[in-house]
Amino acid sequence: MKTPLRQFAAGAAIAAGLAVASSSSVAAAPIHICTFPGSPSAALDKIVAKEVLKTAGFDATFVDGGLPGGGDDDGVSLKELRRTLGHGCDVIAGFPRSSVADAASGAMLFSRGYLRADYVRIEVGSKAQDGAMPMVVAATYGSPSQLIAVQEQHVRFDLENTPDLTVDAVATGRAMRAIVWYPAVVAYQQAHAGQHFDIGKTRSPYSDWQLVFAFSEDAGALQHKVDRALGTMASDGRLDALTRAWALPAQIRAARNTSGRFAYLDGPVRTSGRDRLRDATYSANNAGRIVKISDAGAPASAAPTFDSAQVAHGKRLYGSSCAKCHGANMQGVTAPALSGPAFAPASGSHLTIGGIYTYMSTNMPADRPGKMKDDEYADIMAYLLNANGYGPGTTKMTADTARASTILLNAGPLVASHAAK
Repeated sequence: MKTPLRQFAAGAAIAAGLAVASSSSVAAAPIHICTFPGSPSAALDKIVAKEVLKTAGFDATFVDGGLPGGGDDDGVSLKELRRTLGHGCDVIAGFPRSSVADAASGAMLFSRGYLRADYVRIEVGSKAQDGAMPMVVAATYGSPSQLIAVQEQHVRFDLENTPDLTVDAVATGRAMRAIVWYPAVVAYQQAHAGQHFDIGKTRSPYSDWQLVFAFSEDAGALQHKVDRALGTMASDGRLDALTRAWALPAQIRAARNTSGRFAYLDGPVRTSGRDRLRDATYSANNAGRIVKISDAGAPASAAPTFDSAQVAHGKRLYGSSCAKCHGANMQGVTAPALSGPAFAPASGSHLTIGGIYTYMSTNMPADRPGKMKDDEYADIMAYLLNANGYGPGTTKMTADTARASTILLNAGPLVASHAAK
């Protein structure tokens, strides 16, 4: 998930009426806690953190500005998070964790989840759709909501700067539907008395998230005590009391994610010629711009070939432009993993090579969407394919050959042969 997000003043609404007792003594040395600046759940994260640390026998002190990039619209890298932990912050509260977009094992330690915080679909039931108008779907640019929303077909996108504006797009009628992080919906409703939405589950590998506490890799003792405190509070009902206002609706909690589809639509594919949905290119000056997604088919083609020089250059470009969010080894940090079975399964993928390239070249990097050169995107694509088991050849891959490929991105022969051993 992309952080930081715009601040919401929701603390008073969360804390009202919650009288929670602690059964543990308080230690002399406080634990320094950081939260993501502007996250919709920041107020809740502080309340839960304070009570969990008290239950674990610690006093909690919160560090303002402890996490990097306070006003930046880009993600926070794994390297920056690891540097922060142990140097100003002992714990990061409200770390969004997913099995698909996750920090590398061993790089940090994580507690059990204290709140399920999925991406959901919201609508206002009283606002009927005009059958002559296309469905407008709002999403937050550069976040999992956008990756989930691109599965929608025959729609127009309303790309917004923040989750708050994404929710507001539905509330004010700019969009008929939104894909958004559920804590942002709660925060919006708390700030706008009487506002209600029809809420449904989204079916994507990127829908399911948990809020957890993050620790440095050498803080195992603290992580163990926090986990024990969370278990105690879950058993005696205090955790439920603290998070009840933020809990997902019962019908969503009960629903299983049965979708086998990857989050990217197998496009957005071209409609004619070299059309790459350039209208989707985003900048701070055109928030809310509506872009059309077409599911028109593309002609069949062979998997594009690439050479070793492209792989080497693509690796360097990836390191400078992509690794901050997707991880140095494509394992996913605050953005999805780009290698492994969740991205390139052994078989049965719904994700095409051309679809990946089109999405990447239109929407990435998050801080400069669509601003790299065609040959740079092609070289990054060569590195991505190579990392997923496709071997280099002697022919250079071009943007046109990458974009035109309708081959499904199943794991390449190198990965498949290794997995078979």
